[in-house]
Amino acid sequence: MSSPTTTRPRSVAARLAVAATLVAGVVLTGPTGAAQAAGPYERGPAPTTAILEASRGPFATSSQSVSSLSVTGFGGGVIYYPTSTSEGTFGAIAISPGYTAAWSSISWLGPRIASHGFVVIGIETNSRLDQPDSRGRQLLAALDYLTQRSSVRTRIDSSRLAVAGHSMGGGGSLEAASSRPSLQAAVPLAPWNTDKSWSELQVPTLIIGGESDTVAPVSSHSVPFYNSIPASAEKAYLELNGASHFFPQTTNTPTARQMVAWLKRFVDDDTRYEQFLCPGPSGSQIEEYRNTCPSS
Repeated sequence: MSSPTTTRPRSVAARLAVAATLVAGVVLTGPTGAAQAAGPYERGPAPTTAILEASRGPFATSSQSVSSLSVTGFGGGVIYYPTSTSEGTFGAIAISPGYTAAWSSISWLGPRIASHGFVVIGIETNSRLDQPDSRGRQLLAALDYLTQRSSVRTRIDSSRLAVAGHSMGGGGSLEAASSRPSLQAAVPLAPWNTDKSWSELQVPTLIIGGESDTVAPVSSHSVPFYNSIPASAEKAYLELNGASHFFPQTTNTPTARQMVAWLKRFVDDDTRYEQFLCPGPSGSQIEEYRNTCPSS
């Protein structure tokens, strides 16, 4: 069942930014007559449900492997990135797999998210047995590599970064967001962590859990994690109807749709995506959705 939606006022800085945009004249028109981005980080066409639910977004992508021998702090992985450079720089996200798992277990997320205008690094962990705190440090090491040393670093705006992960990788994304509050977003998927309180967290966080998860039951993981995040942070909780702990390991449209919308809204500050967060998703695939509605 769903809980009531609450609305939290935007920060003063955000309200001033909106006002400045209005004063500046808002939308420009390009030579083809198409509306151009009013804000500095809008990437791609105006969003629709069909665009978010498609197997690929509007950007063509490429990928490259990263050897564990060429990096420090994490076990290598794969980078996915938009091939276009005409729209300027992109935000970036590092994603960790879960306990005993390789990146290949959730690798569908890489090109899916990148095709909406992000640089994505899916990491291999130093050990398949790494715990959430270690995975959190590895996510941050991967972001540092991505923005400072990788061959795609010039495509990235290093002020617009995010983390995500599955299971212990999801718990790791909470650890990373806790230790680096400058991150713009975190998306834990079926997160597992022995730490149940995240009262210090200020990074906008979307938690996605599975109703039938018996490995990291939502009642003892996702829900208390969400509840402990303070009202001063933007947060949302999506629970998938009947989903097991392993829902991120196969293509999952509700997960991708909400994840992309969250990243667009908070990494890119693209308020065009707010319509997908507030009031949020519904339907037979959704067991519950809670949020602190961001305000346009």
